[in-house]
Amino acid sequence: MDKLKKVLSGQDDTDDLNVLQAANEASTLGWGTRVKGFVACFVAGVLCSLLGTCLLWVPKSGLTLFAVFYSLGNIASILSTMFLMGPLKQLKRMCDKTRALATGIMITCLVLTFCAAFWWKNKGLALLFCVLQFLAFTWYSLSFIPFARDAIIKLFSACFK
Repeated sequence: MDKLKKVLSGQDDTDDLNVLQAANEASTLGWGTRVKGFVACFVAGVLCSLLGTCLLWVPKSGLTLFAVFYSLGNIASILSTMFLMGPLKQLKRMCDKTRALATGIMITCLVLTFCAAFWWKNKGLALLFCVLQFLAFTWYSLSFIPFARDAIIKLFSACFK
């Protein structure tokens, strides 16, 4: 209300907020609501991924259904974390120097999975992009655990020596 009064009286001294900052400021969810949103979205993501895995065995269209539901599950899982830290902070973290490559590969593979499933109708490519999604999402998730990526790199380098 105070902001409206300032605008109407000509004392508008607002900063240049972009759309994401305005949306972030407009969301006034309490912590309990944020946790409930996170849990609901994450559970929906896991259920979509599990449903996709079950649908993998459906004759003819099973692989396409798997690719779609697995991708939707990944999208819901990523969106679930936005409830905890807010959309702006989540997007900034996704674009951090340590996560930018994994984020880019993950989003590219998500889009390419849908392209392979619907437009190209190539089940092999859809499955390949799902595997790449999994690897990119795992690498992205490991970036939130201190020294996890270094440990994985050391593990694989020791295995292949």
